[in-house]
Amino acid sequence: MNKVDYKSPIGIIEITGTEEAIYDVSYTEKQEVAYTFSESLPQTVKDCYTQLDEYFKGERLEFDLPFKLEGTPFQQEVWQALREIPYGKTGSYRDIAVSIKRDKAVRAVGSANSKNKISIIFPCHRIIGTSGKLTGYAGGLWRKEWLLAHEKKIMNK
Repeated sequence: MNKVDYKSPIGIIEITGTEEAIYDVSYTEKQEVAYTFSESLPQTVKDCYTQLDEYFKGERLEFDLPFKLEGTPFQQEVWQALREIPYGKTGSYRDIAVSIKRDKAVRAVGSANSKNKISIIFPCHRIIGTSGKLTGYAGGLWRKEWLLAHEKKIMNK
C-alpha cells in the first residue's frame, strides 16, 4: 500500500491505495505532512490527491476513481447509496435506508455510515438528522460543517 498526505483546509488527509484502487481517505490529527507527494506514487493515488485538491478549490463536484471498500454487503450498499447524494445537497439515515429498500434499518445505516473509510469521496458528511441538524461525523462536526458550507458556497456561485 502507498500513502500520501493531502494538506486540506480542514487538516491533513491521508490517502492509501495501490495501482488498482484507493482503500482509504481519512482525516488525521497530524500537524505536518508525513507522506509527501511524488511522481513514483501509483497513478490512482496521484489521481485521488489531484481530485481532492480540485474538490477543495471548488473545481470538482464528483470523484472518478477506482475504490476497494471492505465491508459487509449491507455496508457496501449503504456506502454506494452515499454517492447518490448530490454535491451541495444533504440526506438523512432514513433517506439512505429507504433508497436501499430497508426502511427500518435506519440505525444500521448509521452504523455502516460511521465505518466509511473513504471520507469526502463517499460523502457521509452530507448526512444530517431528519430534523435538519448536524449529526455525528467521524472527522468531527466542525469538519462536517465546513464541508457542507464549502459545497453550498460553490453551488451558489
